[in-house]
Amino acid sequence: MQSLVQKLLLQCEPEKSHDFTINWLNKTQHTPLKWMYSTTTVKKPVTVAGITFDNPVGLAAGLDKNGDCIDAFAQMGFGFVEIGTVTPRPQAGNPKPRLFRIPEKQAIINRMGFNNKGVDHLVEQVKTAQFKGPIGINIGKNKDTEDEKALDDYLICLNKVYPYASYVTINISSPNTPGLRNLQYGAALDALLAGLKAAQETLTQTHGKYVPLFIKIAPDLSDDEITSIAASLINSKMDGVIATNTTLSREQVKGLLHGDETGGLSGSVLTDMSLNVTKKLSAALDRAIPIIGVGGIDSPETAKARLDAGASLVQVYSSFIYQGPSLVNRIVKAL
Repeated sequence: MQSLVQKLLLQCEPEKSHDFTINWLNKTQHTPLKWMYSTTTVKKPVTVAGITFDNPVGLAAGLDKNGDCIDAFAQMGFGFVEIGTVTPRPQAGNPKPRLFRIPEKQAIINRMGFNNKGVDHLVEQVKTAQFKGPIGINIGKNKDTEDEKALDDYLICLNKVYPYASYVTINISSPNTPGLRNLQYGAALDALLAGLKAAQETLTQTHGKYVPLFIKIAPDLSDDEITSIAASLINSKMDGVIATNTTLSREQVKGLLHGDETGGLSGSVLTDMSLNVTKKLSAALDRAIPIIGVGGIDSPETAKARLDAGASLVQVYSSFIYQGPSLVNRIVKAL
């Protein structure tokens, strides 16, 4: 049944398929129809950043931007679910079309632009979710917020999601919000991290719990940039890092239909690039903080390679679109 539904969805326009799937999962996740995608996954617990995960395979941010289907995705066997990216105010995102499949490479290009219903809507979804496992909340800034005021947007979101998140991811690496990636470097990164850690300290006292902060970085980084980011993360006492977001490179899809569309490229074409960043980042961090590996993880073999490279957890997204929920179970069983 899953295979048939998936084949049909992959024949439809990508964003329409996505919207249909999210709406259907939202409506069925608390009904008997959830049997169509529910599975029982072997427990392989791992503790990272003080959080215990039933298994090390999670859903990456971007698929459930508004937290509408937390319980549905949890029922597919994920050890943790990351929702978002969410911004302080709702925003429509970039003009359509903005989502493109490249099936020959099991790849996707998106320039969605943080389309979401705003942080208040997401918080309400998390509050009503039945899933008891870890929920990560990925936060960003609104497109029309000036770069100099980016920290303000992150703090608005952090304050609102903190009581309900297992961990919070700071997205500074999406290529689809102008200027966002500039926050990954030098003084701008240090100032952002300092502001976030100060807020985290205050929120810990207010709510009586410590919620780890993870930074999500791009794959399009030089060795020197990776070393510099690692130093900033260690110096600021950040809790973890997610490597990596989508890439601007088109080398792997050159000449293919939609291969020249603007936006972030994800999928199997990202495997080697993200693996390389994870290896170099792990060496630079020297186990000071944990890494969540994401990008091109499309099989048990690529998941194991990412863990061997220094990641403590892995996430899937594009390969999940192409292969379906069975991918989760296959990876967990093999690890």
